[in-house]
Amino acid sequence: MGQVITIAQQKGGAGKTTLAVNLAVGFAREGRSAALVDTDPQGSAGRWFMARLDGGIDGAEIEFSTASAWGVPYESRKLAGRHDVVIIDTPPKADSDLRPALKAADLVLVPVASSHVDLWAVEAVLDLAAREQVPAVLVMTRARSGTRLGADVAARLAEMEAGRLDATMANRVIYAETLGQGRAAQETPRNPAHDEVAQLVQEVGAMLARL
Repeated sequence: MGQVITIAQQKGGAGKTTLAVNLAVGFAREGRSAALVDTDPQGSAGRWFMARLDGGIDGAEIEFSTASAWGVPYESRKLAGRHDVVIIDTPPKADSDLRPALKAADLVLVPVASSHVDLWAVEAVLDLAAREQVPAVLVMTRARSGTRLGADVAARLAEMEAGRLDATMANRVIYAETLGQGRAAQETPRNPAHDEVAQLVQEVGAMLARL
């Protein structure tokens, strides 16, 4: 039986879909079968997948599905029956609509971009995950190293009573470019994002192995 990762953040623009698709492709490239579930009405992950099909991307094989909030447990269990990893991309909410995706998860990843607004939105998601008794960890996305804001956000995250991945996703154009092309960063010529995603996959995989 596969394991389920839910990616959740109350604030939009934190990089949920970017994290979801890059993790899915990253796991697939490591030889683990991966599925992606889009529960966001905006359908960003679905648009990525259709761009992938339309472009005939010769890359990692990912199974894709959509589900309404309350259909998530059934869909994720079905996919976990034939895949090693199922990744759920959720809408920017922290309410009852998000709870089914949290309940279905073995692990919750909370992306946090380098802004104080993202920090303010984290606590609601962590509280919901705690109520469902699902481990949740923070992931720095769109990180800006060497800036006062980036350092301040990192310091504030360290003060929170929540785990944080050592691996981060920097604020790189390649992530936005590949998302629109139906690709992941690792499906382009070698660049720094390759190592970032590889480190994320390795760290998240190790966490799943301990659950």
